[in-house]
Amino acid sequence: MHTKKNGISKTTIPFKRSSPKWSNSTLEQLTPLICKLAKKGLVPSQIGIYLRDCKGIPQTKNVTGKKIIRILKGKKIAPEIPEDLYFLIKKAINVRKHLERNKKDKDSRFRLILIESKIHRLSRYYKRKNMIPVKWKYGSSSSSLLNN
Repeated sequence: MHTKKNGISKTTIPFKRSSPKWSNSTLEQLTPLICKLAKKGLVPSQIGIYLRDCKGIPQTKNVTGKKIIRILKGKKIAPEIPEDLYFLIKKAINVRKHLERNKKDKDSRFRLILIESKIHRLSRYYKRKNMIPVKWKYGSSSSSLLNN
C-alpha cells in the first residue's frame, strides 16, 4: 500500500480443493496437534507452516474442511486480535523503540506514521466485521503491553 510498484508474480494454490490421496490425516487427528501448537504460542499462519513443512499437510482446509483459525475459535483458544493487526502493532513498537535511541531518524518517524495509519485502517475494518470489540483503540502507550 505504501510502497512503490510491485510485481504480480505470486504462487497460487491448486484448484482441486479435496485432500490429496497420499495424505491420510483427518480432522480428529489434526485438532489436538493444532491446539497444542496454539498453546505453545504459535499464530495460525505459523501453525500452517509447521503442518506443511513437518507433517506434510499441504492445505489444512482441504484436509479438515475448516481453516486453522476456525478450529481454534471452536476450542476457544483463538488470539484476541487478528494476527495481521498484532504484527503491525509489534512492528510499530519496534520502530518506536528505534526512535527512542535514534531521535533524528526522520525516515523511521515517517514509516511509523505509515504503520500506524495501517493499524487504524485495519482496526476500523475489523470493528466493522465484529472481529475486535468496538471499544478497542490502538494507543502507543497501551500497545507496549502487547509485546511480550
